[in-house]
Amino acid sequence: MTSDRVSALSLAEQASLTSGATAWTTTPVRDAVRALTLSDGPHGIRRPAGDGPGVSFLAASLPATCFPPAVTLGSTWDTGLAHRVGAALAREASAFGVDVILGPGVNIKRSPLCGRNFEYLSEDPHVSGRMGAAVVTGIQSLGIGACVKHFAVNNQETDRMRVSADVDERTLRELYLPAFEHIVREARPYTVMCSYNRVNGVHASRHRGLLTGVLREEWGFDGLVMSDWGAVNDRVAALAAGLDLEMPPTGTDQEIVTAVEEGRLAASAVATAAERVLRLRDRVDRAEHLAAWDADAHHELAREAARSGAVLLKNDDGLLPLDPHSRQRIAVIGEFARTPRYQGHGSSRVTPTRLDTAWDALRAQAGPEVTLAFAPGFTLDGTPDAAMAAEAVALAAEADTALLFLGLPDSAETEGLDRTDLDLPAAQLALLRHVAAVCPRVAVVLANGSVVTVADWQHDATAVLEAWLGGQAGGSALADLLFGAHSPSGKLTESIPLRLRDTPSHLHFPGQDGHSVYGEGRYVGYRHYDTLDLPVAYPFGHGLSYTTFRYDDLDVEQTGENAWTVRATVTNTGSRAGAEVVQLYLAFDEPRPTRPRHELRGFAKLRLEPGRSDRAEFRLTGRDLARWSTARGGWRVDPGAFTVEVGASSRDIRLRTPLWTPGDEILDPLTEMSSLGEWLAHPTGAALLTEHLASLPFATTLADSDARLLEAAAQVPLRKFTGFGLGVTPDHVRALVAAAAEREDR
Repeated sequence: MTSDRVSALSLAEQASLTSGATAWTTTPVRDAVRALTLSDGPHGIRRPAGDGPGVSFLAASLPATCFPPAVTLGSTWDTGLAHRVGAALAREASAFGVDVILGPGVNIKRSPLCGRNFEYLSEDPHVSGRMGAAVVTGIQSLGIGACVKHFAVNNQETDRMRVSADVDERTLRELYLPAFEHIVREARPYTVMCSYNRVNGVHASRHRGLLTGVLREEWGFDGLVMSDWGAVNDRVAALAAGLDLEMPPTGTDQEIVTAVEEGRLAASAVATAAERVLRLRDRVDRAEHLAAWDADAHHELAREAARSGAVLLKNDDGLLPLDPHSRQRIAVIGEFARTPRYQGHGSSRVTPTRLDTAWDALRAQAGPEVTLAFAPGFTLDGTPDAAMAAEAVALAAEADTALLFLGLPDSAETEGLDRTDLDLPAAQLALLRHVAAVCPRVAVVLANGSVVTVADWQHDATAVLEAWLGGQAGGSALADLLFGAHSPSGKLTESIPLRLRDTPSHLHFPGQDGHSVYGEGRYVGYRHYDTLDLPVAYPFGHGLSYTTFRYDDLDVEQTGENAWTVRATVTNTGSRAGAEVVQLYLAFDEPRPTRPRHELRGFAKLRLEPGRSDRAEFRLTGRDLARWSTARGGWRVDPGAFTVEVGASSRDIRLRTPLWTPGDEILDPLTEMSSLGEWLAHPTGAALLTEHLASLPFATTLADSDARLLEAAAQVPLRKFTGFGLGVTPDHVRALVAAAAEREDR
């Protein structure tokens, strides 16, 4: 319903509200509507330093806290921490006069090659949804608007403005939409950003089925939908489909006015979009306005996030942590220790308020008995330098331990381009081999925004710490972990494959001729590897600690129809404080897989002192068991057995218990094209077949058939039996369908 304030605006003024005024502001109207300011900011506010009208990733921006990108924040599995980071982003946005932060990004990591994976949280929608919702609630707790992106199926950068993501309905519903759905239903974001790509041939900016049918009518979204920058190809079609705000402006407002005047666009569509812009203004006008933020406190929060998101992949012989107070010689090798990679490239690039380096932080935390020496070892552009490598190897030969900082160059991970391989630069791997040959204790510290292969080189490393991209305080966070001030507690939110060719999307990514076919379906990441029991370098959910944890006392309490509470006890059995991410999976053991073998349905991060225990608690509902039924056009819970699994990764399940569900007990209507098996499995259908067809040759033939023939016959639609000379006529079938419908209506 259009409000009086929108009705008071002319058609031209209403149309102007549906497009920006500049690259980062909406359009003001007289004194009635103020302009709203938008800013990139999934992990920090990127506020342009000048007033230029254009959009540039290279333009200078004002200093703001550069928090760890989503790849690192997601690996914390800590929703409370994500909420605090969101609130900190909102404080800085408020001080900068920003009304809406363009983030978080919650797209699924379909392939590790996606150049923008550093901005996304996980290969799993449960992690992406819960962590994304925490960021949104944190941002909006101060009244600043969050913008969840990129809706939908935006999983590559190659040809991103034109490519069609061709994905079946069940995969769409079970894998690529649930994170958005959870955030919309639970966190109530003020805005959602549509993606550039097409979805099954239709650009997301004009996809009425997604923008209106799914987002608004099914999920109840009542906020504003804006475009990604430059994603609109047809203003009129986009507005009609449910897009409210085009960004940046293209100077085409008159197209909207003309379309209404010519009857090609309903005036109500323009008024509705204008109303949503005003609703957004109302919401952000309630924001807590701040003049400044505590830069030191935000830096420490960034340090905590970087520390919590680092994943200890390997730690043979307990090499880590290093004792900062014992006499030892440590060789710090790798330019990344001195020149950190702390964020990706593109629209999310932040100018940090300060920047910690691991080299400086290690020297600050090392005691007087520790001798630290540094050698760059390689150049950041990957150009081999024999002298530089030789210097590093000589340093390692004299050391007790070598800390080798390796990673991907800045150019490898950027918005707009996908990677072509998963390898670290050859010069770095060669350096690792030579260092390992002269130093028996080598710890590799990785800097990368998406997974790299480790299978071919990790045997040269005693320990491997996946630090991802640590934000501006990542250097200090690494020193905290390497010297044992804190224990690693991050877990992988994406599987690390042995080789690129093992990835389920390998034969389909990134597509060609304008289409990327999602041929792997729902089998992305661990859903693929675990269902087929394929080897991986490190599984989804994996992450070591400096302490150990025991899992006990799995208890499942049924609290309602298709509702359970699951509890398990976790005990810190080591000598150090630490945190464990307890993961809940539901397993479906099928002789012929119709769904992934198991899927994550809950997680909890427990912080425990040595010897202490705590209970992890999860709640399961029918939706957790459900699959998307294309026949029903909705969610369906099938009757049958399933298993609750609780563990430390998708392949480290510690506790299991079987359960059974009666299903949702909703019977699908029987039709002429329902198979014989479906009729026989249906209580009403089976009775009707017995009543109506018992005297016909049909029944005798079935009774005399062997088991294999009956199995084949069960797949045949009932109507097809009318042509087999069995005495079944079209009238018989129509009568059966009518009788079934009548009994079900009673």
